[in-house]
Amino acid sequence: MALKKVSKKQEAKEEPKITFGVLKHPCVTEKSARLSQSNFYTFKISRDCNKKDVKEAVENRYKVEVEKVRIVNLPRKKRFSGRKIGGFVSGCKKAMVKLKEGQTIEVTGK
Repeated sequence: MALKKVSKKQEAKEEPKITFGVLKHPCVTEKSARLSQSNFYTFKISRDCNKKDVKEAVENRYKVEVEKVRIVNLPRKKRFSGRKIGGFVSGCKKAMVKLKEGQTIEVTGK
């Protein structure tokens, strides 16, 4: 019995990637509700992930097909206490995911 030679690319395709920790939670706002009518869904994501990671995480978790992913880095903002700067509100990273026609994700608020 001869062993087949398998390249590293084929091994990577066969193994499912771990997508735990990529998606923090869906954003439930008025703007995201309007976007969901045009098949866009918004998620808060971890700082160190990219578009490919987000696409795989959404497809694995919600069992849908993703057409496009857009990522936005939101900067931190100054928090004022009277006239002084009292600190900062931490920024975050958001992803807007467009699904293929006819597919939806059930997203509800807490």
